[in-house]
Amino acid sequence: MSELTFTPIDDIPKIVKELRETFLTGLTRPLAYRKEQLKGLHNLIAENEALFKESVYRDLRKPPQELMVGEIGTIRQEAIDAIKHLDQWAAPQYVKTTLLNRMNKPHIRKSPLGTVLIIGAWNLPINLLLAPAVGAIAAGNCVILKPSEVSTHTAALLTTLLPKYLDPRSVRIINGAAAETTVLLEQKFDHMFYTGSGNIGKIIMAAAAKQLTPVTLELGGKSPAFVSKNVDIAVAARRLAWGKLFNTGQACIAPDYLIVERGIEQELVKEMKLAIQEFYGASPQTSQSYGRIINNNHFHRLKRLLDTTRGEIVVGGDSQEDDLYIAPTIVLDVKLDDPLMESEIFGPILPIWVVDTINEGIEYVNRNDQPLALYVYSHDMKLANHILDNTRSGGAVINDSLVQFMVTALPFGGTGPSGIGSYHGKRSFDIFSHERATLVKNLGMQKALAISYPPYTEKKTSWLEWLLFDKVKYPDNAILKGNKKFG
Repeated sequence: MSELTFTPIDDIPKIVKELRETFLTGLTRPLAYRKEQLKGLHNLIAENEALFKESVYRDLRKPPQELMVGEIGTIRQEAIDAIKHLDQWAAPQYVKTTLLNRMNKPHIRKSPLGTVLIIGAWNLPINLLLAPAVGAIAAGNCVILKPSEVSTHTAALLTTLLPKYLDPRSVRIINGAAAETTVLLEQKFDHMFYTGSGNIGKIIMAAAAKQLTPVTLELGGKSPAFVSKNVDIAVAARRLAWGKLFNTGQACIAPDYLIVERGIEQELVKEMKLAIQEFYGASPQTSQSYGRIINNNHFHRLKRLLDTTRGEIVVGGDSQEDDLYIAPTIVLDVKLDDPLMESEIFGPILPIWVVDTINEGIEYVNRNDQPLALYVYSHDMKLANHILDNTRSGGAVINDSLVQFMVTALPFGGTGPSGIGSYHGKRSFDIFSHERATLVKNLGMQKALAISYPPYTEKKTSWLEWLLFDKVKYPDNAILKGNKKFG
C-alpha cells in the first residue's frame, strides 16, 4: 500500500482551474454520464473491500463489521439509490399557481452548481468523503475531494484508486495538511462541504464568505443521552454501550454524556459494565472488535481528561500509549464544571451526570450549544416527546443511538454550532443543485396580456387582481381587521 503524498501547492490552483473549465464544456451535465460516474464510485468500493479493510484497520484498527455498517455498505447503498432515482430527482418540477401564470408552465429546473469542494474527516475516512460526493456527482458537478491527512493510509488508497474508477476530468483528489488546505480554500468554488470540528468549520466559513460561496458544515458537539427511571435498564445499557464505543467513541453523534435520573445510576453502570464485557471480553485491548485512538495527539488529549476528572471512574480508565489504547470508560457523579463536560470528548469515555428531575437536564442542554444528536431512553413517550419538544438538536433518537446515521432517507445535519445544512439520499443531490425558477411564456395571446401594460386603468387593475391572486374567504365571510393584542 502506497504512502500518502501531498499535492504540490503550485498544482492546486491549476487543478481547480482545469475542473472549472471542464464544467463549462458541459461534460458532467448528461444524466448518462452522471450514472456512469456513480457506477464507478460504487465499483470503487465493491471491488476493493479488502484493500479498504486493510487501510482503515491501519488507521483506526476498525473492525470489519463497523467498516461495513458505517462506511462501505452505506456508500454502496447511496450510489445505488442515486442511480435508481436520478431521473426523478433531476426532472423539472412543475408548480401550481394562479390562473394567469398557469399558462406560463412555471417549473423548477435542477441545475448543477459547478465545481464543488468536499473536505472529509478522519474518523469515517471513506463515508464522510464519498457520501457527499455521491450527491455532488449525481447533481452534475465537477468535484474536488480533500481527504483527511490524519487517516493517511485510507487517503493514500483513495488517491491511488479513484482515477481508475472516476473520470479525472471531473473528479480529482487533493491531499495535504494546513498549508495545502489554506491554498485550496483561496480558490473559487461554487459550494464547499466540510465535515469536522467547529473550530475548522469557522475557518472554512470565513474563507467561503470572501467569495460568497455557499457552505454545508457537518460539525459535532456534546450530544446528550437522557435516561429516565421508566426504562428497561439492561436494554438501554447495551444500546448505550454500543453507541458510545462504536469506532472507539470517535463519532460525531456518539452519546457524549448521560443525563440519568437519580436512583437508577448504579444499576445502569452495572448493566453497562456487563454489556462491555459481553462485547469485548474481559480484556478489550485484546478484542478484535475494539479499535484504537487515531494518533498520539488525540490519545494524550483523552488521557488528560481521564487524569483531571473529578468524577469516579467506575469502569475502565486504563490506557497504553504505545498501542493508542484507551479502555471503555464510565465516569460516575460528574459535575458540570468537570473537564469532561467542557467540550466534545470524541473517545471511549462516558461521563454520567445524575439529576433529580429530567427538566434539570433539559435546562442544562438548552443553556449550551445545540448538539448534533440527542438521545432519549424511556418507556414513557409523553416524557420523550416533552424532551424533544423542549430542546434543539440536529437529530434525535428515542431508545437507541447512532442508528439515524444509517437511515439515508432521513436528513443528517446539525443546527447552530453543530452544523449548517443536511445531506444523505436525495438531500445530497439537492444541496449540490440549484433550483432554477423557470417560466415558459407563449409568444401569442398578446391581446390578452395587454391588461398588464400601461396605460393602467381601474378595469385593467380589477382583471389583473382576479387573474393573479387567490380570494380568501373566512368562515364568517368577514375580513380580519386589526391585530390581536398580546401581553
